[in-house]
Amino acid sequence: MNMRKPIPVGSSILAMVICAALVALVGTGAPATPAQTTVSALKVTIREWDVPTPRARPHDPAASPDGALWFTEQEANKLGRLDPATGTIRDFPLKTPHSGPHGLVADADGNIWYTGNYAALIGKLDPRTGNVTEFALPAESARDPHSLAFDAKGMLWFTVQGGNSVGRLDPRTGKVEVKAVPTPHALPYGIVVNNHGVPIFCEFGANHLGEIDPKSLAITERKLPEGARPRRLAVAADDRVYYSDFARGYLARFDPATGEVKEWASPGGPASQPYGIAITRDGMVWYSEAGVHPNTVVRFDPKTESFAQAPIPSGGGVVRNMVATPDGRLYLACSGVNKIGIVEVQR
Repeated sequence: MNMRKPIPVGSSILAMVICAALVALVGTGAPATPAQTTVSALKVTIREWDVPTPRARPHDPAASPDGALWFTEQEANKLGRLDPATGTIRDFPLKTPHSGPHGLVADADGNIWYTGNYAALIGKLDPRTGNVTEFALPAESARDPHSLAFDAKGMLWFTVQGGNSVGRLDPRTGKVEVKAVPTPHALPYGIVVNNHGVPIFCEFGANHLGEIDPKSLAITERKLPEGARPRRLAVAADDRVYYSDFARGYLARFDPATGEVKEWASPGGPASQPYGIAITRDGMVWYSEAGVHPNTVVRFDPKTESFAQAPIPSGGGVVRNMVATPDGRLYLACSGVNKIGIVEVQR
């Protein structure tokens, strides 16, 4: 067990207005006229803690039912747990050496599930005992499991990036099913489950989102604008999907009911590399820009289509994923600077 003091930082910047291209497409429709986008100071407090193991590469965070911030330590072969109230960090070693823990999610009972990106497995940690249960995946088609998400029925869905497939694991039986993605080299990446129980994933190697039929595992690909490279995604209450277009520097929204895609240029510009993304209960869309230094936390208001941003005190070192907590905070893993962080809105 290790203690680390938080670094409280009030993160605000001067308000500014930039001219940003707002592009709306319906199917293959023509781009809309560029519009003015307002960018203001984001009034947040960002607290950060050092990960105890040097060069651990904290990759993904997760929020457990008890409010703890969990994170994968990809190069240290551990999972970590931060108690936000005390700043206490505890490490949990994993079973298989060099398994490369990557994606992370908690179940309703507080168990912590992760993808063993280097070892073709999915693992479950029982925090009460420290016991780890592993589920082997078919290495020929699921050699590098990436991200994962639970549906309301308790089924675990996951992506396999290099293996170009997606899969489902039934925690009750341990049964694993894997399905190849139709587009070659699609690089399945982030995954979420919408409000109707349909898993949706990014194809980072193509300009597609993929939808999985939860019964048959059939995959429907939904085309995005030419050149789009969706990396992470989040689902709003109305089932519209927001995604970070890493390659083109956009925040974008896909409406599955109409096929409409609407795009907004990220405040940091075409090379800003939007990455980790989440939506809080108030409907605000949050994401981080990995291509600017320091990395930023950006909030987008869908009602006003306005942005607010703040720098990450440590620089961020690439926020690959983030999660929203029930009380409106954001949990971050800052890979390159070996830190984890919590973003809190100033009231």
